Amino acid sequence: MEIDSFGLERWFARYEPDADIMLAESGIRSLPASRFDTDPGELGYVIPTNGDDELREQLAARYDRDTDEVIFTCGAQEANFLVFLALLGQGGHAVTVTPTYQSLHAIPDAFGEVTTVELDAPTWELDVAAVEMAIREDTRLLVVNNPNNPTGKYHDAETMAALYDLAVENDAYLLVDEVYRLLADEPHPPAASLGRRAISTASLSKAYGLAGLRFGWIVGPPEVVEAAWHWKDYTTISPSQFGQHIARQAFEREDELLTESREIAATNRALVAEFVEMWDLSCFEPVGVNAFIEIPDSFSSGKEFCRAVVGEESVVLAPGEFFGYPDRFRLGFGLPTEELIEGLSRLETCLRRHE
Repeated sequence: MEIDSFGLERWFARYEPDADIMLAESGIRSLPASRFDTDPGELGYVIPTNGDDELREQLAARYDRDTDEVIFTCGAQEANFLVFLALLGQGGHAVTVTPTYQSLHAIPDAFGEVTTVELDAPTWELDVAAVEMAIREDTRLLVVNNPNNPTGKYHDAETMAALYDLAVENDAYLLVDEVYRLLADEPHPPAASLGRRAISTASLSKAYGLAGLRFGWIVGPPEVVEAAWHWKDYTTISPSQFGQHIARQAFEREDELLTESREIAATNRALVAEFVEMWDLSCFEPVGVNAFIEIPDSFSSGKEFCRAVVGEESVVLAPGEFFGYPDRFRLGFGLPTEELIEGLSRLETCLRRHE
């Protein structure tokens, strides 16, 4: 088995530590630990290792699923990894909608085979018929993240229902990475509520501002969750006591935390829109906190532009090459508004220098 190097994460590892401003972070601003009770008591293993029964029952109710259809993970990254292992660990075919976060196509491609279906720029519409044409006899999984990273496209409920119907008709499963769903002002029902062949993965990272907690989950049919649990015993074994302790509080205070997150996202989205319009750049109006923007005409590629910005202004952006679009860059606007304003000011300085 071979897997591609995770280009975006290595880019961050190279440039983020020494930069002044991280303008490529894909989640909402991070909350301080002081907002929570941080004493979980004894720091032993979580038993059972798929997560506390009561907390899983609470989460299952949000998806209209049963407790045995939920497992807690180390972030959404492990959640997706375990689903891929559960369904493609011995090979098979997946259809992944792109552009998207690299792991959603690189991991299943390492286990089996992947066919990608591109969203149609500039409005990033999803052609359900194109997904249908990509399905093969050995297709086990349809993969999409919604809202989309990096474009911010939020596929409507009708589109997601059509994808689910395709999965059912072809004896496959629909996996939807929904880490940005709760940043929408009016979130659609989660994918797992569509039916037993739908799988939702999510975490407390992107919408709640708790990325460092590394707490996520899978909600799906019992046979998939059980297979994921089988593999989890060989990865992180159990979620952390600390993670579950904070997660309980986050769920109890969900309205408060998500209201804050959505207000920050709305304020910052407007600032980015002003910047894009001022510099006559092209960008789809996103849901979530990612803007996928065309590079200025004075640069030949996303990497060239992003290297100029970090080298001259100490601001990190994400080159579009890591999503298959060298004519774009991803700007994450979920950080505190004051930092965003400073970051955009530095971008303007760089752009003026290269006019």
